[in-house]
Amino acid sequence: MSDGSDMLNEMNARSREVFRLVVEGYLESGGPVGSRSLTRTMNEKVSAATIRNVMQDLEYLGLLDSPHVSAGRIPTQLGLRMFVDGLLEVRDLDIDDREKIDATLGNNNGDVGSLLDRVGSALSGVTHGASLVLTPKHEAPIRHIEFVSLGHERALVVLVFADGHVENRVFQPPLGQTPSSMREAANFLNALAEGRTLTELRGVIETEIAARRQELDSLARDLVESGLAIWENEGQPYERLIVRGRSNLLEETAEAEELERIRTLFDDLERKRDIAEFLELTEEGDGVRIFIGSENKLFSLSGSSLVVSPYMNADRKIIGAVGVIGPTRLNYGRIVPIVDYTAQLVGKLISDRGKG
Repeated sequence: MSDGSDMLNEMNARSREVFRLVVEGYLESGGPVGSRSLTRTMNEKVSAATIRNVMQDLEYLGLLDSPHVSAGRIPTQLGLRMFVDGLLEVRDLDIDDREKIDATLGNNNGDVGSLLDRVGSALSGVTHGASLVLTPKHEAPIRHIEFVSLGHERALVVLVFADGHVENRVFQPPLGQTPSSMREAANFLNALAEGRTLTELRGVIETEIAARRQELDSLARDLVESGLAIWENEGQPYERLIVRGRSNLLEETAEAEELERIRTLFDDLERKRDIAEFLELTEEGDGVRIFIGSENKLFSLSGSSLVVSPYMNADRKIIGAVGVIGPTRLNYGRIVPIVDYTAQLVGKLISDRGKG
């Protein structure tokens, strides 16, 4: 099956409108949406039977589900994801919501902890959902690192610091990573992490990469100079050492062992590059992200969604995150601007505090 964006592009106007109205109706009411109710809201005047046929097609595609026989339809998790990514209309922040958030966070007295407590209360009060607040980044020595896969394109890093502080950060891992490769990366990092900050740990990894690169270049130099091998994409992340006349080369035991050592070094270099990228990505972030249903492995709540956004300090570095947890039928169009505004406001308050 093609991905959500392709499916959406391939839909005709009628199917797209039926899909949109079913999802919007579900998000508003929490219940299944029937064909008869859609006949009153469709732009195009069509019969209930025609709409039912369209709904059956959408159900076949895995976008809608029928909770009961002869009932209306509700969106599946795939359907909700496709709606959020392709059809969601994020409205401007409601003035009343803005005033409530400003009133709660406007006082910048007290420590950062009390500010973040107020953030959690403000988000819970305004959205009627549970709030998530990740505190500013810590630069204390690291005790333990763990990576948790949240799906194909998202992962969570859990950082336990020597002073007992614990942080969770969501990031996008390098392509092709698996839960086992994440465990391998965590084991490698934990062997080096004790007594080092994140910044120091990244420096150690970069030093190891440079040493491996130098060793690899030295070992491969004779092969390249003799014309038996050539670098492809030299110096790039996806460089390869192409060996020419490999069958002849392998006839000599010493050369075969040399080639095997090069391959081992190369594999080790690639693993360390991936691990370095892991470290770099855990210190980055992006705008508001939405995790729906089983995509949201941070919580044991079944059928929950998470809307989360990072906040930055005065240097535009991400130092934490705020978010809202609720049922999958969250009013995403309203919640997204609330979370986005709160994250920006928290970043500004923390930056202003640093100037004082």
